[in-house]
Amino acid sequence: MKGKIAIIGAGGFGREVKMLIDQINEAKPKYDIIGFYDDDGNLPNIINGLPYLGSIDDLTKRDDKISIALGIGVSDVKKNIIKRLENFEFKYPTLIHPNVWLGKDDVTVGKGCVICANTVITCNIKIRDFVTLNLSCTVGHDTEIKSFSSFMPSVNISGEVIIEERVYVGTGAKIINQLQIGENTIVGAGAVVAKSLPANCTAVGIPAKPIKFHS
Repeated sequence: MKGKIAIIGAGGFGREVKMLIDQINEAKPKYDIIGFYDDDGNLPNIINGLPYLGSIDDLTKRDDKISIALGIGVSDVKKNIIKRLENFEFKYPTLIHPNVWLGKDDVTVGKGCVICANTVITCNIKIRDFVTLNLSCTVGHDTEIKSFSSFMPSVNISGEVIIEERVYVGTGAKIINQLQIGENTIVGAGAVVAKSLPANCTAVGIPAKPIKFHS
């Protein structure tokens, strides 16, 4: 029997998460997608064939125990949503595309993660909760990615990297081995991180350098 799942976020990435669940179901029927929840009240009634079900507050009024998928790419927004829902008994399955290459040697993946098509995760890797790895990312050996971090398409993470909570890495960025990325840091698209980055900064360029700091 397929379990009910709703997607939070009806924007571009939320619709891609719907596609991901469809492709998981094509390989093995697992989820019944009931629709989208989103705080944008100006959305159409039907989005990519699924109903718009209301705001996140509407979600909290349900009396059934459904699963939730986060169709959100922004790290802080993900964390804030989960905090809003912490007193409710929702399930947060990790969604992994059938063609992801996931190593069998000491790889752990937490709850609520979204791992998209063509991603490669090698060995001796720890991925915490609510991490997003978008299309065609690579994660090298002995890397740790902490909760709520998000990686846009084609990000390459070399081995022995530590990525703290709520890091956001833009499309096509590269992180060289044996580095650390501080909490709540943003790495711009196409950047090459050749030195460790502090917390709470935005870093861009080749090599990536902080251009501003934020709270």
